[in-house]
Amino acid sequence: MNFGKKVVIVTGAGERIGRAVAEKYGEDGAFVIVADIDSEAGKETRDCIIKNNGNAVFVKTDVAKEEDCKNLAEEAVKKYGRIDILINNAGIANAKKAGIFGEGMEEFDRVISVNLRGTFMCSKYCIPFMKAGSSIVNISSTRAFMSEPETEAYSASKGGITALTHSMAVSLSEKNIRVNSISPGWIDVSGWKKGGQKGDILSEADHKQHPAGRVGKPEDIAAACFYLTGQEAGFITGTNLNVDGGMTVKMIYV
Repeated sequence: MNFGKKVVIVTGAGERIGRAVAEKYGEDGAFVIVADIDSEAGKETRDCIIKNNGNAVFVKTDVAKEEDCKNLAEEAVKKYGRIDILINNAGIANAKKAGIFGEGMEEFDRVISVNLRGTFMCSKYCIPFMKAGSSIVNISSTRAFMSEPETEAYSASKGGITALTHSMAVSLSEKNIRVNSISPGWIDVSGWKKGGQKGDILSEADHKQHPAGRVGKPEDIAAACFYLTGQEAGFITGTNLNVDGGMTVKMIYV
């Protein structure tokens, strides 16, 4: 892969999967726009890319706000003149509060607004600055196809992202802009949090229950982004890629 001089926007790039994706593009020579609602986390990612001889800027962005999504696109173009790749990664869960037994609708609406509406709006305002051959990757989730209790808002938002992906792929086909989605499974984000915070300690059973033999890493999702936005994937659009160690195809009987 060679993304040198490509202009890449990664939303939710301050921590976790988004940070790994942003840093990987930075390592490969891309001009990275780090977008996050958390200024401290976003600047930390930006500084890490620059420290490793990469090129990055931070744009504070709440993807639930239309004016922020529009500003993100405009700032990218102001700095680099165009947008080549958009990774719509920003998302929240608020699982039980936004579930079917949660109080009121505020939490549900917030999850949908950030995850689904934010993906739509960032795409809408970036597309006018994307030329033929550009690419969009939306980060969905295996929760679009399978659920744990009280994850209604998150599952609905991710299912919407998967559907939005194939719809956008058809709409943008005449512009020769490819749109795909990635559905991560269980990803251990230890070491990819703000300030180097660690995550839960995983057991041998956590790893072995996966057909692939281990829990996923943010680097796995970054590698999938590289593939889908690279020239080798030029015939792939409107597709969802499960990166879950095989868990969504595993039959489990208790």
